[in-house]
Amino acid sequence: MADEADKLTIETPELVPLDFPLAGIGSRFLAVAMDFLIQLVVSLSLVIVGMLLAFGFSLSDRGTMWLAAMGVLAYFLLQFVYFAGFEALWNGQTLGKRQMHLRVIKDSGRPITVYDAVARNLLRIVDSLPGFYGVGIVSMLLSSKNQRLGDFVAGTVVVHEQPLADHAQGAWTSQPAAVSSSYDPSALTAEEYQLMEAFLVRREQLPQEVRLAIARRVMMRIGVKLKISELDRQNPETLIEKLANEYRNRAQFR
Repeated sequence: MADEADKLTIETPELVPLDFPLAGIGSRFLAVAMDFLIQLVVSLSLVIVGMLLAFGFSLSDRGTMWLAAMGVLAYFLLQFVYFAGFEALWNGQTLGKRQMHLRVIKDSGRPITVYDAVARNLLRIVDSLPGFYGVGIVSMLLSSKNQRLGDFVAGTVVVHEQPLADHAQGAWTSQPAAVSSSYDPSALTAEEYQLMEAFLVRREQLPQEVRLAIARRVMMRIGVKLKISELDRQNPETLIEKLANEYRNRAQFR
């Protein structure tokens, strides 16, 4: 299956490869279906409210025109602003994507910006032609990164988060570690969290000297931002494990 076999591999400046399992047509379809269901429920609620206003208050022709204009505006907000707004505010996720553990990221591995969220969703109308995402499905089948046209324009991809999270959970939470590190991991970006988690997942496969060198480089990356003391930097691997665990518990990055 494309959902399991395809992945985007990016090597960070710290020489730690980050693997992002690419989301295929199946999982993305389910996420969109959930989003459409939410939109349908909201749309029906607005229609009922509009009908109650129209018949309950005996609106004039002018009032009816304004009500219709508001209905058109609400439809636009649901179809476009819903996706672009959620992806911009929720770091690449809509309600449907969150339920399916999917996230939109840049093809460089970085989080998307508001511009990226708007750009990829402006092309959603084209991707949905001639009906039910016909163009988008063909584009994804032809793309090595499962990208629809909106993804090509914005330079984005949709990835799974759960497989990597499950892998990391089994790889490094089996060892007891203190819950608190005395530092605030919420100051870290999603990219920095992924860097820590990627190291923790792969550390057992690295030679000891390489493992220690990479741990120190990761610590240098996050140490200045978190104002980590020189004493705590002496055992970087243990602190990285604590910070990653705290970040997961606080931010629920899934």
